[in-house]
Amino acid sequence: MSAAGGVCDLVYGFAEEQDFQQVLDVCRGAFNGLDYLPVSFHRWLCEPGRLVFIARMKDRVVGLESALLVDGGQTAVFQGLRVASDLRGRGIAGGLQRHITDYIRHHYPEVSAVRTARVDLPSPQSLTKYRLIAKEAIMSLCCEAADLSLFVTELRSRLSSQSDSAFLSPVTLNQQQAETLILSDHMVSKLLPNKTLINNWEPLKPVEANLEVLRRRELKWIVDRESKPSAVSLRTAPYSIPYRHDAMLLNIDIYGHDLSAVCAVFLAQLEASLPSARGYLIIYTYMDPEIWPGLHETCKNNSKVSFYSGYFEQVILESDL
Repeated sequence: MSAAGGVCDLVYGFAEEQDFQQVLDVCRGAFNGLDYLPVSFHRWLCEPGRLVFIARMKDRVVGLESALLVDGGQTAVFQGLRVASDLRGRGIAGGLQRHITDYIRHHYPEVSAVRTARVDLPSPQSLTKYRLIAKEAIMSLCCEAADLSLFVTELRSRLSSQSDSAFLSPVTLNQQQAETLILSDHMVSKLLPNKTLINNWEPLKPVEANLEVLRRRELKWIVDRESKPSAVSLRTAPYSIPYRHDAMLLNIDIYGHDLSAVCAVFLAQLEASLPSARGYLIIYTYMDPEIWPGLHETCKNNSKVSFYSGYFEQVILESDL
C-alpha cells in the first residue's frame, strides 16, 4: 500500500522486516542513545492492532511512526515518530501523521480519538490542538548492574529505619490479581492520573479491552498491600538501548500519592530486577509529580548509583480524530 505526493515527494507505506537497517539509520542518535525503537521494531510489526508506517524519499526510508489501536478500537495511540536527522524541519513528520490519520479514518471509522505521550508540554500554540490528559514526573538513575545490589541494600536500610517501615512488606501480584486491580474503582478513581494507565509511554484506559495489550508486555506488578493498595507499580523487563554496547533501560511506573508506600514498591521492584540486571543500567521511574521530590531525596546514596538527569515530565495528550 502506498500513496505518493505531498511534502518532499514522499511515498508512504507499511514498514517491513527488510526496512530494519534503514530504520536504524533514521533512529541513529535519537534520545541520546535511549531509543526503544531498535529493540521494538520487530515486535511492533507482528503486534495485533498496530500499524507501522514509513515514509520514503526515492528509495530511502526517511520517517516512521506507528499507531496502536486500543480502548476497544476507539482510540489510536501514536508512537515512535522518527525523522532522519538531516531532513528534519521539512514537513516529513506532519505529512506522515496526516497520512496515518487519513488511513485510520478510512479503514477504522470507529476510532474517534488519538492519544500520544511526549516529554514535557508542547508550545501553547500546539497545545490548542490537544487535551492534556495526564502528567507524570520522571526520575532517572544510572549505574553498573554490579552496583545496583549495594544501592538496594542501602535503600532498604534507610527505609527500615523510618517510623513507617510497616510499608516494607510489598506484594507481587499474579496476572489475574493485577487485572482485577486494574478494573477496580479503587485503582481507577484513587490512583491513576485522570483514569489513565501509562506503561512505558503507552497510555491506556483501564478497561477490559486493554488487558490483552498489557498481557503482551509481561509486566511485573508489585503493590504495597494486596487490599486497596496505596501504591501500585508495574515494571517492564530491561531492554537493550544504543547508549552503550551493554546498556539496558528499565522502566518502572508507580501510581500512588503516599511517599512511604511509593518508596516501598520502588525498592521491591529494584530487588526483583537484580537477578536479570546486567551491563549498564538506566532506570526510569514515573510517578505523581508531587512524589518526585521525596523519592529523589530518598534515592541520594553513598553507593555508585547516580542520577542520570534532573526533573522532567511525561505528558499524555489527546485529540479528536
